[in-house]
Amino acid sequence: MQADGPAGRADAVAGRVDTGAGRTGSVAGRVDTGAGRTGSVAGQAGGVGGRVGEASQTLDRGLRLLHLVADAPGGLTVTEAAHQLTIGRAAVYRLVSPLIGHGMLRRDSDGRLRLGAGLLHLARRAQPLLAEGALPALRRLAEQAGATAHLTVVEAGDGVALAVVEPSWTSFHVAYRAGARHPLDRGAAGRAILAGRTGLAEPVSSSGELQSGAYGVAAPVLGVPGLEASVGVVALAPLDVDTIGPQVLAAAKAIANALS
Repeated sequence: MQADGPAGRADAVAGRVDTGAGRTGSVAGRVDTGAGRTGSVAGQAGGVGGRVGEASQTLDRGLRLLHLVADAPGGLTVTEAAHQLTIGRAAVYRLVSPLIGHGMLRRDSDGRLRLGAGLLHLARRAQPLLAEGALPALRRLAEQAGATAHLTVVEAGDGVALAVVEPSWTSFHVAYRAGARHPLDRGAAGRAILAGRTGLAEPVSSSGELQSGAYGVAAPVLGVPGLEASVGVVALAPLDVDTIGPQVLAAAKAIANALS
């Protein structure tokens, strides 16, 4: 009876071992379930990566659309935009709606897409950064040439003096106000911008085109995406283009490097 007792207890222990094995199997099952959850997490990660990729593609297309509209003086139709972006019209409409909502695009009376006033707001916010980047080169140019140096940018079809630096050592120099506006086809600064549109980087000179008795030499700032600008000097006496021209070109290149 006593021997049977221990044997029975041994059987019971064995049963518990068996039960333990069952629990082990259950644990294994839970491990398998965990692996399934891991797979699910991996799937979610893939989904997040896909959404990020789609968002990046949408942003890229929206920015490309803005550039296309900016390069089209007469605006773009949705069909033309879809053709150039190689996407469907419905996809273009999905891009256009938020851009119009943020003022980056607008539709004219013919339904063509044109740049919106919201871009002007961004441009004005960026102007102080442009001026700050240009100031070291403008100071150097003003001191070298002994003339008032300026950075001129295109705004609403005109040339606008964005930054002006006067020389420190001259007795007389031109007082040129930042914000002064003039047509692009008059004065060295504007005509240098027009030359830059054709890829020409040679210095341009002028005499009395904007102000009687004032002489200017300017060169375009090239290689900065989205920026049309020129760097120049203006003086009360004739300027030697052979001497001042290389200084202006060097300043234009230095500013392009600083802003790129």
